[in-house]
Amino acid sequence: METVYDWVTVAIFAGLVVLFLQRSTGDEPPRDSMLHYLAASAGCAVANYFGNKAVAGGGLVYHLIAVAVIVGTLAFVHVVLRPLDKPRG
Repeated sequence: METVYDWVTVAIFAGLVVLFLQRSTGDEPPRDSMLHYLAASAGCAVANYFGNKAVAGGGLVYHLIAVAVIVGTLAFVHVVLRPLDKPRG
């Protein structure tokens, strides 16, 4: 945990874990698939990879790619997994 990208992507991943655990222990069946969580987790991994390449001297392009993937991952989580929706019932 050396770069800001490490901290940001681990925080997003921790949020995904909490969301998954919350939804999997609910009374109603989950409305999302495991593949949705896999896609968001892969987004975290890819963003961290490019971010670490940028910090190691890769240049501005890697920073831009890392930030774009982080924003895309957060948008995916917001649109597909919808963590802020109230439970049904």
